[in-house]
Amino acid sequence: MFPRRARTILHFNQIISKRCNAKISATNELKNYPCALYSTGLGYVGLPRRLSKSDKKPWVTDINEVKRKARLEKKERRVVREVTLSPPENGLLVKELIPVAHEVLAARSELFTCISILADSIPIHSCSVCGEVHVGSPPHQIRTCNVSGSKNDKEHTWASGGIEHVLPIVESFHLYDRLGRAVSHNERLQVDRIPAVVELCIQAGVDILEYPTRRREFPVYCVAGRILDFEKRFSKNDLSRKDIDTFGFWEMAKRLNDSGRSSNFPHKDLKGIAAQGMVAWEKMRSGVIELMQKYAVKTCGYCSEVQVGPKGHRVRQCLAFKHQMRDGQHAWQEAIIDDLLPPVYVWHVQRSQDRLLVDALKRYYGQLPAAVELFSRAGAEVGTKYSGMWGDVVVPGLDEERLVV
Repeated sequence: MFPRRARTILHFNQIISKRCNAKISATNELKNYPCALYSTGLGYVGLPRRLSKSDKKPWVTDINEVKRKARLEKKERRVVREVTLSPPENGLLVKELIPVAHEVLAARSELFTCISILADSIPIHSCSVCGEVHVGSPPHQIRTCNVSGSKNDKEHTWASGGIEHVLPIVESFHLYDRLGRAVSHNERLQVDRIPAVVELCIQAGVDILEYPTRRREFPVYCVAGRILDFEKRFSKNDLSRKDIDTFGFWEMAKRLNDSGRSSNFPHKDLKGIAAQGMVAWEKMRSGVIELMQKYAVKTCGYCSEVQVGPKGHRVRQCLAFKHQMRDGQHAWQEAIIDDLLPPVYVWHVQRSQDRLLVDALKRYYGQLPAAVELFSRAGAEVGTKYSGMWGDVVVPGLDEERLVV
């Protein structure tokens, strides 16, 4: 007879060995599982943590490095000497990025057209309380609605959604001179606000008649921290303000949002449209990342405000955490691509077009960007880039074994 303690340890050892063998076999069997296709955990990508109202966005560059650069710039401003600037800091364009800016704007137009066509065939749902999005029908029953005004059981209140829920648009003030002074609070109603991606493309070399911008022929100079511009304010060759229609604001906004549909797309071939949309999605994101490596973009550390340019505006409209201490000013810091193109993640199960997602099995579900999920349901190949977001293989718990088929 073994002692009771020894028998308990032996029993636990058997349980652990059974679960390890079950986990190995589940990894091999779930590759052909009819409901989902999961990754093996080697390339698992965790989603960014949702920040609370009092949390600040993480710094792209380490705060100590930001302080070190600020001290160095302050020290250099005390010495009267010229500092050589390179494009685009000197006001000139980066020539090799001009084609990239045109490709990003064209990809954005194509992406909006594809999503607007697919939204008529694939339903989009949005929670009217917390704003969560679900692509497909029926909407899931996962209880993640945990905001003020939600139900006691945390179930979502679903309503019909649209393209604005799949691709939310972040706006920025349009700058005629990106090296000029920042937009003041009194000018907030006098300066146009356009999509931040469009403003980034304009500053990178795209010319739009309705929104002129200054193109310098000679670089500016930096002496003792001050920008010296020896070029005339409006040169003779500057015809960007000629033949501008000051009316028709709604038509211009409609063109920038690209809600119209192109006749070049075959509306019946949803799989082909989804494939084109996936290509446009990847091209737009990769192009924006490439542009942001050269052209500065600022974002508020506490709210979603974005300003394309080397410095943020001075409009006092921030209502985020401790805005009273900043007199409504935004806490500007370096932006990332998720600030220009906010990721809207939705629940995803591979090869589950009309399957109801329940709360008890949410640990087996992955998540994808809403645009990618829409293209996936239309028949496009997602690819291995997002395979790490489909979820990890775990052994079902005792309370879930009866739910697994």
